[in-house]
Amino acid sequence: MSARGAVPFGQALRFWLKLGFISFGGPAGQIAVMHRELVEQRRWISERRFLHALNYCMLLPGPEAQQLATYIGWLMHRSWGGIVAGALFVLPSLLLLIGLSWVYVVYGQVGWVAGLLYGIKPAVAAIVLQAVWRIGGRVLRSPRRAPWLWALAIGSFVAIALLKLPFPLVVLSALALGWLGGRVAPAQFLPAGGHGRAAADGSGHPPALIDDDTPTPEHARFTRSRLLRVLLAGAALWLLPMGVLLAWQGLQGTLPTMGLFFSKAALLTFGGAYAVLPYVYQGAVVQHGWLSGPQMIDGLALGETTPGPLIMVVAFVGFLGGWHTGVLGPEARFLGAALAACVVTWFTFLPSFIFILAGGPLVERTHGQLGFTAPLTAITAAVVGVIASLGLFFLVHIAWPVPGGPVDVAALLIAALAALALLRFKLGVIPVIAACALLGVLLKTTGLAG
Repeated sequence: MSARGAVPFGQALRFWLKLGFISFGGPAGQIAVMHRELVEQRRWISERRFLHALNYCMLLPGPEAQQLATYIGWLMHRSWGGIVAGALFVLPSLLLLIGLSWVYVVYGQVGWVAGLLYGIKPAVAAIVLQAVWRIGGRVLRSPRRAPWLWALAIGSFVAIALLKLPFPLVVLSALALGWLGGRVAPAQFLPAGGHGRAAADGSGHPPALIDDDTPTPEHARFTRSRLLRVLLAGAALWLLPMGVLLAWQGLQGTLPTMGLFFSKAALLTFGGAYAVLPYVYQGAVVQHGWLSGPQMIDGLALGETTPGPLIMVVAFVGFLGGWHTGVLGPEARFLGAALAACVVTWFTFLPSFIFILAGGPLVERTHGQLGFTAPLTAITAAVVGVIASLGLFFLVHIAWPVPGGPVDVAALLIAALAALALLRFKLGVIPVIAACALLGVLLKTTGLAG
């Protein structure tokens, strides 16, 4: 990897497993956790290389935080490193959701979730604000030095929060403006100095293992033969399971239908889980009847309480669909539902791995090339505004859980305390979430919160 050595695979494996259990807070919170762990504390990758990878993942359909973990794992330890990092990002959430879904369908009660959610949602809002502070502070720099980037951030916030424009349009607009700005005002789109450079300036940060000037490792160099192998392997990993399901259940079977439907959903997830949830609702509830509308909302609540990408709510949809249709018969209802959840998860996340393993070498070729990095820097600036709009969305819904109703002062107080703990006292994400969840349960059970 570099003269400074490489991270042992076992050590990386332990980290990716830990990340799978602590990746709360949606993509903004998950990216913030990875940035703090990988860039600031462990120094496995430099700021500039981290953001370069993040910019690429922002362009793709699918969960960007999971794809970012896959990219960094691949860069450090080849294809298996990427597969392990991406899979462990999802696996804990899948197992937890299968267990929670079973409790839900057997006992029919998720009242205990209300208190947890009441405390977790304000904490998530604070995590989102922390992400805006961290990423914005590194990308936007001074308004005088980089007015283009500030304009992109503010414009994207207005476009999403006020004009309700679709996320793909915002990304494409930022891409075009970044391409133009890289030619008209290139100095504004130069990446900020990474930690390796800062160390040379005496800031005290040690150089990263994958630093700004670290050569691209041999396995990450682009070749047509490698691209062809990845695409063929990806096609086989889609066709073989789908062929087995079709041979078993036929074209109208529940599992093949789920595989086809969620394969399409995986290619439409530009803008994160919230952007694709209406499509999933339309197909799973209205078209196929795998679950009801209220059950879909309950699934989203359960998804918020578990680590991993929010799009993992599809596992809940698959579980309930498998449970209600009895794909393995009435005597094996749980096993059939768990199998359906696994099938849905496989077909939802398989494209993400293919995008990273196939496209990663092309992205590495562009490292340090302004013609490519300027549009991606513009996208990062726009994403700062998008994340800020998400923070506003959370805060509004926390403050007014019932539109037009009274302000929920207790929830706003939890959000303020969480933001103070994260930004002022630099506490970890997990302790803050746990404390807010317990506080939410306390307020709900004592009747101090509505």
